[in-house]
Amino acid sequence: MKKHGILNRHLSGALASLGHTDGVLVCDAGMPIPEGPRVVDLAFTAGVPSFAEVLEGLLGELAVEGATAAEEVRDANPAAASLLSGHFPDLAYVPHERLKQLTSGARLVVRTGEASPYANVLLRCGVFF
Repeated sequence: MKKHGILNRHLSGALASLGHTDGVLVCDAGMPIPEGPRVVDLAFTAGVPSFAEVLEGLLGELAVEGATAAEEVRDANPAAASLLSGHFPDLAYVPHERLKQLTSGARLVVRTGEASPYANVLLRCGVFF
């Protein structure tokens, strides 16, 4: 059994298959899931696991070269906005409807149990070297 890092076998395997520039959507429980990308649904109950917990875990496993969030997060969810800007100083903002369109190009969707608005981010994978 794996001792450290992400233990969920579906998520661990999906992360291992990602390459440079692949998109990973980390989303709240209310975000529409597009057809196409691999989906790892971690939602257990409302709020569990939180967006922050899942994002922190993923950032420990992934090299990320860019991130995009809905511009509405800044007003509607200051906690998520602060979390995102703390991790991604060059965070790109787009209207929420545009973010939903961009998610169709993601290779992986990780759904959290988060139940607060606009707790979503589209990550662009980088390389670790």
